[in-house]
Amino acid sequence: MSLLELRKLNKHFGGLHVTNAVDLTLEAGEIHCLIGPNGAGKSTLFRLILGEHHPGSGDVLFAGENITALKAFARIRRGLSVKFQVPGVFKGLSVRQNLEIALQSRHRGRELEAEIDRLLVFLGLASEQAQTAGNLSHGQKQWLEIGMAISLKPSLLLLDEPTAGMSPEETHMTGEMVQRLNADGMTVLAIEHDMAFVRQVAQRVTVLHLGQVFAQGSIDEIVADERVAAIYLGQAHA
Repeated sequence: MSLLELRKLNKHFGGLHVTNAVDLTLEAGEIHCLIGPNGAGKSTLFRLILGEHHPGSGDVLFAGENITALKAFARIRRGLSVKFQVPGVFKGLSVRQNLEIALQSRHRGRELEAEIDRLLVFLGLASEQAQTAGNLSHGQKQWLEIGMAISLKPSLLLLDEPTAGMSPEETHMTGEMVQRLNADGMTVLAIEHDMAFVRQVAQRVTVLHLGQVFAQGSIDEIVADERVAAIYLGQAHA
């Protein structure tokens, strides 16, 4: 069953056509990566899915419901969650307090404490739980925000460049985290430039170019596509 379906989405900013008749379908339970050169329209598409932008035309369907007119908070209540590229953690609070804030709308008392403990272990941050979030490494901040995003137990998790600025080891650990979430039933749509991460996790890949769907397939099919290499992969290795 399709969890997310975008139908002929269009978005203009002035005279710039940043999303051009985009059709995209995500099946429930898949990890789907969205790649493309800078300026391809990836982040705008995320904001159209989340409801921070509204399309000039076209539709967004989630779990069979047309949510095109819904505001972002209403979409989140239906099961979407997002982790943006720049970590949005509460830097002056401890790691544990950050997770408590994210979880307190769903859990209370011992159940809340147990869920915080479970997330700390999952994120590899148990030994840093008392540390101020602002003092974490960049990769640890990214993991903490992933933890805050999944605290809502979304059916669809949107990740905007989750491994940006990470070491290869941190990138691989993030990929393993995403795979564990997916194994537990979470559908994931990730914007990513790091092709090692995409190769590690993606079950399907969509390439955006100039606001349009340029190519789609498995990572092997995408890497073998000379057109994609010309507009994206070749550029990334230049």
